[in-house]
Amino acid sequence: MNTRPATSADLERLAGLFNHYRVFYEQSSDLAAARAFLTARLEGGESHILCAIDDVSEMGASQSNAAGRIIGFAQLYPSFSSVSMQPIWVLNDLFVDPNGRRGGAGRLLLDAARDHALETGAIRLELATAKTNATAQSLYASSGWVRDDESYHYSLSVAAKN
Repeated sequence: MNTRPATSADLERLAGLFNHYRVFYEQSSDLAAARAFLTARLEGGESHILCAIDDVSEMGASQSNAAGRIIGFAQLYPSFSSVSMQPIWVLNDLFVDPNGRRGGAGRLLLDAARDHALETGAIRLELATAKTNATAQSLYASSGWVRDDESYHYSLSVAAKN
């Protein structure tokens, strides 16, 4: 298994995973919208998407291709720290196909995100997860991430209700 940045050639396979990720967070399934969203992010250079790829040698001949099978992804968005006047990356999305979990893909994606942050001169990575997502919290803690108990995170919905 390895990781690499996503390209436009990955959009079809990524869209399915991204749709499953959204359903996990109790959103309606919408594969077309998932594809359009990811396409816009990649084409606009608005995010950096990392793919976890199955080892091609372990796949059946019918699934084998030069790119391997994408079993997970991480999507990072650029941001900045005004106080330190330095770039940061927000790890907004991390998802591994349920059939590929417990094989190290999540940890590989976290490592690749850290490497990307280092390569781009960022001072830190940030993320948030659901309070009920104990599995993810355990992975983050075991990967060296530190939960901030000192700050309060707020949000304000500004979108019109449908």
